[in-house]
Amino acid sequence: MTTIYIRTLKRAEHTVFCVQDGQKYYYDSQFNRRIPYSSGQQIKRSVLDKLSNLISEQPAPTTFLFDVNTKGELKEGEVFTTCDPAYPDQLFGGWMKAAKGGNEKTVKRRSPLSISAMRGLHPLLAGVDSENISFDRSDRPNNQVIVRNEKGEALTTEQIEALLTGKDRSLSRKWIPDNRRAGGLFVQDIAIDLRRLFSVTLNTFEPEISPETEARLREAEWIPSANIFGPCLVAPVTVREKLIPALAEAIIEWSITSNQARTFSLMETLAITISDNANKIAASIRAKLSEEEENKAYPIVEEELDGVSTYVSLAAGGYIRTKSETYDALEKAKQKLIDLMMAFDYENQL
Repeated sequence: MTTIYIRTLKRAEHTVFCVQDGQKYYYDSQFNRRIPYSSGQQIKRSVLDKLSNLISEQPAPTTFLFDVNTKGELKEGEVFTTCDPAYPDQLFGGWMKAAKGGNEKTVKRRSPLSISAMRGLHPLLAGVDSENISFDRSDRPNNQVIVRNEKGEALTTEQIEALLTGKDRSLSRKWIPDNRRAGGLFVQDIAIDLRRLFSVTLNTFEPEISPETEARLREAEWIPSANIFGPCLVAPVTVREKLIPALAEAIIEWSITSNQARTFSLMETLAITISDNANKIAASIRAKLSEEEENKAYPIVEEELDGVSTYVSLAAGGYIRTKSETYDALEKAKQKLIDLMMAFDYENQL
């Protein structure tokens, strides 16, 4: 086994994944529905944030470059990550550094974690609702109201009162129309490339790290080895034993923390499946159209699919017909991931 596939089924209730016109969505042309989603980048950040919290380490710093032109105007330049696998979020998240002017070699590392967007399990099982909301502070007598004219000058209280004469208008209440909210059953996939997980390639023509970083890794007892991608350095056993349990827990327990407070949802995990076969993982959690009712679909979790380990939480029983839900399903899924990642021979891949 060189790749581990994980499929996660979650339920979201009247929430927001990422603010863009209320809620990001794409359009499903077959069922003519708007389907909300959380991008793979947002999921990746959620996983790596969870990992950093578990190991009590700050993520790698980021360098922001700016240029000043002859007029004294500030222009945005490149953004560089640290490009150092000694930082766990860099090791698992990957990087790319392309210096301006082409005077330095570009260094880039492909992340060993391939992360999909979280999208509806089926267009008929997830959707977007709209609501009108208000920001109302009319009950507070200490509000400060500023009305500006076309020159940006603040009007006096008398001028404001004259402006509102004959108008039924509150200045302490805002109407916010058409706020979109996501809800339903959502599925998300992660593939772990074990060949790259703890290995950093030493290809001088397409470098992943700088010579200075390579020297530091060798001093930190990273192990010289080789894999299908060529010569590499492998993280020592002590690093792997520290990071594998944390990575497994981050993949199982990640949650979106950037959704708005007023629309918080637990986004509870209903089921997780793990396999080394991408086609089987796709079949393990799926939906099926009803033969009796039009525009109706049913969620399905295959509890006994050969080559797939299935873990169903207690919460799933309210939404899916299942017989194998257990209170410790997520703990078992985490342990399965730990066992699979620990069993791989990172130092002797060839």
